[in-house]
Formats: sequence, structure tokens, C-alpha cells
Amino acid sequence: METRKYRKTTDEEQVMEMISQEEGWTYSGESMSASYRKALESSITYVAYENGELCGYSRSLDDFGHYVYVCDLLVRPNHRGKGLGRKLMECIHADYPGRTIYVMSDVDGYYTKQGYQRAGSLFEVPDPAADNTI
Repeated sequence: METRKYRKTTDEEQVMEMISQEEGWTYSGESMSASYRKALESSITYVAYENGELCGYSRSLDDFGHYVYVCDLLVRPNHRGKGLGRKLMECIHADYPGRTIYVMSDVDGYYTKQGYQRAGSLFEVPDPAADNTI
């Protein structure tokens, strides 16, 4: 298994294809694809390959030296349960030693199983311009 930093030229299409196959992931759709491709390149993104096949990836944001926030972690179903998600997280620790890493999650059970501790909550702030109740 090879884990390394994301490279647009070799990884972008495979990541987008993998996302398109995952239920509930809308980043590959027409309305979000272009902006997500830019996000992959400008974020802290790692990929994992086995025998030339993309098996998983992670995408995180650097909070200007304070924290790292993991936005996306996806492993193909046939590669889950092999510690690949943990290896991708280890890449962040290796490249950002001493930083606190937080995960923004909608699959809390996975992270609890990994031994990660809950630290607060995530809230969506509604756009007042989009409020149609008035």
C-alpha cells in the first residue's frame, strides 16, 4: 500500500470517479465538480494506492498553523477494515507534527471505533439571504 500527497495530474480523475460511486457524496455532480477539483488541489490531500488502484483519500484544511481539520476521508468499500483510513490520518501527523487534528464527521461511529475523542459539535449557519420564510 502506498500513501502519498495528492498530485492533480495523476490523481484527480481517479478521486472524482471514486467519489461519484459513493452514495451520498455529491462533489462529483455537475454543480460542485469544478470547485471540488480546486479544493482537492489547494487542500492537504493524500491518496492511497494498491497495485495501481486508488483505494482511498483524505482532504484536510490547515488553520494557519493552529489546527488541521479533516473534511473528507473516503475508502473504497472493498478496502475498508484494513487500516487505510488510519494510514491516511498518519500522513497528516507526519507532515504536521504537534498539530491538533480535528475531523468534521457525519460517520461518528467510525471515528469512535478508532479511539478518537469527541471535541464539540459542528453547526451549519443558515444563509439569511436564502431564508424564504419572510
